[in-house]
Amino acid sequence: MAKITAGVATSHIPAIGAALDLGKTQEAYWAPVFRGYEFSRRWMRDAEPDVVILVYNDHATAFSLDIIPTFAIGCAASFTPADEGWGPRPVPVVEGHPELASHIAQSVIQQDFDLTIVNKMDVDHGLTVPLSLLCGQPAAWPCKVIPFAVNVVAYPPPSGNRCYQFGKAIRRAVDSFDEDLNVHIWGTGGMSHQLQGPRAGLINKEFDLRFLDGLKNDPESIARVPHIDYLRHAGSEGIELVMWLVMRGALDAQVREVHRFYHVPASNTAVGHVILENLRSPSPRQARRFLVERPRETITNTTPSTGSPLRPPMRQQHYGFCRTSPRPRWDLKNSYAGRRRGFLRADFLPLCLRCRSVADC
Repeated sequence: MAKITAGVATSHIPAIGAALDLGKTQEAYWAPVFRGYEFSRRWMRDAEPDVVILVYNDHATAFSLDIIPTFAIGCAASFTPADEGWGPRPVPVVEGHPELASHIAQSVIQQDFDLTIVNKMDVDHGLTVPLSLLCGQPAAWPCKVIPFAVNVVAYPPPSGNRCYQFGKAIRRAVDSFDEDLNVHIWGTGGMSHQLQGPRAGLINKEFDLRFLDGLKNDPESIARVPHIDYLRHAGSEGIELVMWLVMRGALDAQVREVHRFYHVPASNTAVGHVILENLRSPSPRQARRFLVERPRETITNTTPSTGSPLRPPMRQQHYGFCRTSPRPRWDLKNSYAGRRRGFLRADFLPLCLRCRSVADC
C-alpha cells in the first residue's frame, strides 16, 4: 500500500529560483538562504520518495481571473515549466503520476471535497522553486510529482481548517492506493510578506515562529486562525500559509521535526522551511544505516514460508520492524531504494530493526 511518510513545508520565492539559475547561490545576500537547505538536500537523497504531492498556488500561469479553482489536481503524465514573462526556468519537465493522481481525485471527491481535475497545465515557480531547493539542479527530477494548486491569490481563499481537513482526505486517499509507494507531501508558500500597499515589505518574525511551533505541536489550533489574522499579522500574501496545513493534515497527529530553518529577508519575504516525519516511519538515515549493516545472525538460504531458494542469497537482506512490534516501521522492500538494490516482493527475507533477527521479537 502507498504510505505518506513525511511532509515538507517551504517558501517558494521566485527570486530564489532566479538566484539558482543565475549562479548567485554563493553571493553574500543569498548564501545564508541556501545553507539552510543543505541538510534538506541530503535528507531528500536519503528519503528517496517515489512520489511528491506538491501543494502550491498558481501565479496566473495555468489559471487566470477567468477561472479560479479553489483546489485543483494535476493528473497529467508531465508538466512543463511555465513562462512567467522572462522565459521558463531551465529546469527539467515535471513527471506526474497519473494513476495515483486519478485515484486521489476520485477518493477526495467521494469524501465531499470539490476538486478540479486538470489534465494539461504548465507549472510555475510555486512548484519548481521548492523542487530546486530540495533536489538541486539535476538533469531530471528524482521522483514523480502530483501538483495540487490551491487558490490563495483571489479572495475568498479556502480557510485554514478547510485545507487541514483536505490534507486528511488526501491521506485517506493515499492509504487506499494499492501500489507500494513512498509518498511525501509538501506545502509551499509564505511565510509573512506583503508585496504592495503602505505595508509593502512587512515581515512578522514572531507570527512566523509561532506558526512553525503550532504546525508541529498544535495544528488544529493553527487551522482555526481566520483569514483576517493572516492579513493583519502576516501581510496580504501571508495567506499562502494555509497550504502548509494541507501538508500537516496529511501527516500523523504526532510527528517528529527533522529540520527547521528560518531566515529574513529574501526578496522582501520571510523564508520558512520545516521537515516533518511520521513517528511510525524511520528517519531516512536510520533506514539507510540498517540497510547496509550485516545482521548478527546467520541467514539460511531458504524463505521461511516456502523453503524455496533465495536469489541471490546475500541480496535478500531487508530490514523493518516485526509484525508484532508496537511501532511498525517504513517498509523499504518496494521503495525506490529497495528496487535499486535488487529487492523483489517474491524473494526477500525480512529482518527486524529491533531484534536484528528473522524471528518475530
